[in-house]
Amino acid sequence: MSEYAARNISHTDFILSGFSGSREWKQLLFIPFFLLFVMSVTANSMIIFIILSHRALHSPMYLLICVMAFVDLVIPIFFVPNMLFNLLFNWNHISLMGCLVQMFCILFFQTVQTTILLWMALDRFYAICTPLHYNEHMRFSAFLKFVIILLLRNAVFISAIVGLARSLSYCQSNEIKHCFCEHMALVTLACGSIYVNSVVGLCAAFFTLAADVLFIVFSYVRIFVSLFKSGRPSQKALSTCITHIIVMFVGLIFALTSFLSYRIKNDMSSNSHMTISTMYLLLPACLNPIIYGIRTKEIRQQVMKVMKYGKKFTQH
Repeated sequence: MSEYAARNISHTDFILSGFSGSREWKQLLFIPFFLLFVMSVTANSMIIFIILSHRALHSPMYLLICVMAFVDLVIPIFFVPNMLFNLLFNWNHISLMGCLVQMFCILFFQTVQTTILLWMALDRFYAICTPLHYNEHMRFSAFLKFVIILLLRNAVFISAIVGLARSLSYCQSNEIKHCFCEHMALVTLACGSIYVNSVVGLCAAFFTLAADVLFIVFSYVRIFVSLFKSGRPSQKALSTCITHIIVMFVGLIFALTSFLSYRIKNDMSSNSHMTISTMYLLLPACLNPIIYGIRTKEIRQQVMKVMKYGKKFTQH
């Protein structure tokens, strides 16, 4: 086939190459990823159940933790089952539309994660720095407006990324060198220039993820200044803020590692790059409920009650 003819063919079905290696090696990889997936689903489901089933935990702070647990629950569901089937049965085909839907869901909920952390920071800011106006700022109608604005911002930027990816012609290859539909892994298969895609992707990262992180940092600086100015900083307030900061840094470390892996990918094997990208999405979903479960007294107490009840139930 001539180069001209090839450029007039745009693939609509793709193969997710996934991890390279023997069939036995892939089946062995299935075990740790499956265990992490089960851990993520179980831990986040427990956090959601505990918060929703106890009225004492229906304050804004705990409801935001519940929303975070929901996001941490659904992100792995968008790609891990498909990846597990690929490892176990070599089921690796995906349509362009299916790939774009998966890409949108993963990217959108990634931005929602940092947006939730921003909401948590603002919740603590109002509670600690302006306690007399806390109920006014956090009343449902006022908070809903703020939520909708940020979610619309996220949706617009992610829709632009996915829409631009949809408009490309994929004539180079139909093999995506990844275990899920990562944005750059897909668009690098396009025939034409992907400069606009890269620019829009960077703008989206700046105006969603980076902007949220900057506001989060600013909020916590103000919070800690206010706490230490008071002369007697509340131990509970400090503990809550530190918990949120730990969760934020866990996500940022994995995000930065994944970002840098693209810049040094020539020195990395494809398996190493895929492992980093997968852990970036999967590990925070496993660690966040554990961090909140250990460091948040009220949630920890309810988790212990559930575990004691489960132990008694199994004994009977």
